[in-house]
Amino acid sequence: MRADSTGPDGTDTIVLIHGLWVTALSWERWVSRYQARGYRVLAPHWPGVDAGVGQLRGDPSQITGIGVTEIADHYDRIIRDLGRPPVVIGHCLGGLVAQILLDRGLGAAGVSIDPAPARGVVSLPFATLKAASPVPRNPASRHQAVTLTARRFHNALTSTFDDQQAAAAYERYYVPAPRRVIYQVSFASITRRPATRVDFTSGNRAPLLLIADGNDRMFPAPYTRSASRKYRTSTAVTSYKEFPGRSHLTTCEPGWEHLADYALRWAMDNALNGT
Repeated sequence: MRADSTGPDGTDTIVLIHGLWVTALSWERWVSRYQARGYRVLAPHWPGVDAGVGQLRGDPSQITGIGVTEIADHYDRIIRDLGRPPVVIGHCLGGLVAQILLDRGLGAAGVSIDPAPARGVVSLPFATLKAASPVPRNPASRHQAVTLTARRFHNALTSTFDDQQAAAAYERYYVPAPRRVIYQVSFASITRRPATRVDFTSGNRAPLLLIADGNDRMFPAPYTRSASRKYRTSTAVTSYKEFPGRSHLTTCEPGWEHLADYALRWAMDNALNGT
């Protein structure tokens, strides 16, 4: 391995967790970049999402029953089987899952990029509620899938991409999203045992970096800043970084290399020796 392929505690594995309306394929460039530096990189799909883009677009029924807890438990098992705690990097809903996993005591360090809000941060942004319609009006429909047109995908996820870039991203990465997940995030504030809960006060978790993007319309920067303020009561290391002018699908946006390198450098600099 190259000299930069481990953290100070010997961390050499990175687990990447994707978000809503895309698959793990959205991490393809990050995987290649990190692997070229000698890291072991795992980018598993959510349960049920491994069928592939084409199949899920045609029949998303296999994902409609999954929720936040099922997704978190899926990555929980993967991480526990590794032996040594990895760096956990999540985007969108994956950013929330990364926080849940750290709250469970997993990971050497975590990076949460444009995360869906945990319970207690804020209500779900209007852009997401609009994209997820009719979730707020019809709770009985939560065991379905939410599809997005190319136009809506562009508006919510790739707003700073030019038309050609947005069309290419939609064609390569887009899949329907489980309505149950969106419902759980939307109604966390009125749910007795929300799947999106994390303990903001815990001092026993690994270091966490929260990253926001200035032009994110799905989970705008103020929501990530709000989460950062919630974590101020914790004695564990928590940092916040904002990248101006970038959209929600920042992991695939031109200039993604700078974001990927910043996240990796911070995580490896702050990784704890797991025991």
